[in-house]
Amino acid sequence: MSATSWKCAVAETEVVSPGLWLVSTPIGNMGDMTVRAREVLQAAKVVCCEDTRRSGRLLAAISATPERFIVVNEHTEHDAIDTVANLVTSGYVVALISDAGTPAISDPGERLVRAMVERSLPVWSAPGPTALVAAIIVSGFPTDRFVFEGFLPRSGAERRERLAEVSRERRTCVLYEAPHRIERTLIDLVESCGAERRVCLTRELTKMHEELWRGTLAEAVTHVQLTEPRGEYVLVLDATPAITLEITDDDIVGALNDRRGLGLSTRDSVDEVATVLNVSRKRVYDLATSTDNPGANSPKRRKN
Repeated sequence: MSATSWKCAVAETEVVSPGLWLVSTPIGNMGDMTVRAREVLQAAKVVCCEDTRRSGRLLAAISATPERFIVVNEHTEHDAIDTVANLVTSGYVVALISDAGTPAISDPGERLVRAMVERSLPVWSAPGPTALVAAIIVSGFPTDRFVFEGFLPRSGAERRERLAEVSRERRTCVLYEAPHRIERTLIDLVESCGAERRVCLTRELTKMHEELWRGTLAEAVTHVQLTEPRGEYVLVLDATPAITLEITDDDIVGALNDRRGLGLSTRDSVDEVATVLNVSRKRVYDLATSTDNPGANSPKRRKN
């Protein structure tokens, strides 16, 4: 891909430049719709969206009348690439919106943007509301450095590894979670991060029933058990304390036995424990295959 440079005409002439526009829409309160977002959507001949009915109501409210909708969700985003690229090449203003908030942030858009960039086609943004920023600035935790984790993997080794990474994170950490999975995720966070780790739970941001709750992870579990989880949650976790913990051989053996109890092979157990505990794979492998390890269930292998 060759170097490219594009100049947007909106600020100078109030004419929306052709290209793919990522337009942020309200996460709840229509008052958060920016003037620029309205102008781009009103100028767009084509609107890419997750749900045509939901987006249609939003566009009708701002008197935007696109000629065409293209459904772009997690299942159709790849299929829409060629169509969108051809439209942009033909000089169209194509807007991409998600159901709420900023496209491409835990929503469709990332693959579409990458494809346009790879084809040297113009991509613009009309920035605005995003749930992760709204949550972190009201959390009371440090905002100078933070990490966005989005939705955790649903299960398996990938989820355990991600939880382990979060447990060691020295920056404020932001996660998304669905209401029907919030209790389980908080319980898993208690196990990985400790019961006393501070958290700010937010839900229904900018809506009528907006809620912000602050406390420890253990208290958060009780809180959601006593309430009816509704609306998408944004969790903001305080950074882990700057404490250096020595990982002992017993820690490694215990972690290996836990993985074996889940049915993982020795190789997979070694790989996962080395990653989660941030220790060398050789050290874990030696303990896993040592005849001195009472928890080992496989004979020591001869080195080549």
